[in-house]
Amino acid sequence: MRRTDTVEERSVRNVIILAAGEGKRMKSAVPKVLHPLLGRTLLGHVLAAAEPFLDSGTVTVVVGHGGAQVREHLAEVAPEARPVTQEERRGTGHAVRIALDANPELTGTVVVLNGDIPLLRAETLAALVHTHEATKAAATVLTAEVPDPTGLGRIVRNRGGEFAAIVEERDATPDQRAIREINSGAYVFEATALREMLGKLSTDNDQGEEYLTDVIALLAAAGSAIVAHRAPDATETLGANDRAELAGLRALMRDRINTEWMRAGVAIIDPATTWIDVTVTLERDAVVEPNTHLRGATSIGEGAVVGPDSSLIDVVVGPGATVVRTHAVSAHVGPQASVGPFAYLRPGTELGRKSKVGTFVETKAATLGEGAKVPHLSYVGDASIGEHTNIGAATVFVNYDGVRKQRSTIGAHARTGADNMFVAPVTIGDGAYTAAGSIIVKDVPAGALGVSRAQQRNIEGWVERKRPGTAAAEAAQAAQAREENHAGAGQVAETGLPDEQ
Repeated sequence: MRRTDTVEERSVRNVIILAAGEGKRMKSAVPKVLHPLLGRTLLGHVLAAAEPFLDSGTVTVVVGHGGAQVREHLAEVAPEARPVTQEERRGTGHAVRIALDANPELTGTVVVLNGDIPLLRAETLAALVHTHEATKAAATVLTAEVPDPTGLGRIVRNRGGEFAAIVEERDATPDQRAIREINSGAYVFEATALREMLGKLSTDNDQGEEYLTDVIALLAAAGSAIVAHRAPDATETLGANDRAELAGLRALMRDRINTEWMRAGVAIIDPATTWIDVTVTLERDAVVEPNTHLRGATSIGEGAVVGPDSSLIDVVVGPGATVVRTHAVSAHVGPQASVGPFAYLRPGTELGRKSKVGTFVETKAATLGEGAKVPHLSYVGDASIGEHTNIGAATVFVNYDGVRKQRSTIGAHARTGADNMFVAPVTIGDGAYTAAGSIIVKDVPAGALGVSRAQQRNIEGWVERKRPGTAAAEAAQAAQAREENHAGAGQVAETGLPDEQ
């Protein structure tokens, strides 16, 4: 039986992303397309929207300003993409021609996108391509209806509602300037038609550049079919030319991300102060309290509570865990574990089920077994702590000798005293105790008590002799006087008075 090709199967898809601009108004040493936006760069978001096309065609990124940085970024996030350099920035049409020259065998559908439209959804891009291929158009323009079209090219349609032209504002009539449907700068072309018309572009304009919009005009003049596809949400077509506009995009994306998670069953108490990267995952019934930042590859389990005032970067939080007023990086918080407030989990921290890291505790490359607790005021670095062990307050794991880091191990069901120092490498056995104020430099066997502190001695009268005239000396003298008076009164009570005759 002969298979009937679907619309989606009839053409190879190719993507060209224009990322050569300097972005002078950003006033930054970083190329504009590499500025971060909730988990990806601007360019990274555009690449993510184009990802469905990576399997079937080519992705070519035209680079220019900061080209070495952009190439390095592409190698990290999209090694399938091919960067080509636009040595002289001579317009969008020139950039697309360079991309096609680098791919002489390219055929089929060509999607052209700016590298600074991070809110574009993959679904919108797929619909744009579907419209183009279904209508067999030579070119399809992504448009948007905006409240204020000032400075943007207007989409002029004929009486039948079909695309007629793109008119730049400087060339528009008063009636055309009233049009609110604008050119987004995203296009789909048939490769052969695009290549032919790029060869006919002129630089006879104010800027002396080759404009991609002129390709649309040339195709229309040749009688080729041009289609306008309107984006469902105009914010998807927004770019950023300076830091203020970038902040606006960031807020729009924050709201989009938070709304999607809330509709998926996550409780976000204050969406306006909650910032979640697109790379983060959350399970249902997770609770995110105000002023919380979830970044990178962070994952929040079902029923876990994070925040308020917490920042988690590449952190896994297990089901039912709580993380309060905490900064954590590359850590793993087990199911039903408790962290904070005011805790700092550094890379390599692994907290077991129902374990606890409490107030003003810092951990690094530390493993806590099930039910183990470090309640407060401690540093646990390069250490393993066994299940159901309790670490006393103000404990320090002394892990660095000035040359190398070494590990210490505390066994299961151990109890360590307050103000302990464990000088690595040292091992405390299962069920062992260590006395408060001890500096432990030797292993403590299972079930033993480790004590390491000098015998206390009191030097009577030292303050009066060494600190005469001070408030401390006066307080000491007053206390001694009270003791003497109390002692004298006790003697009188013991002796008694003679009986009256």
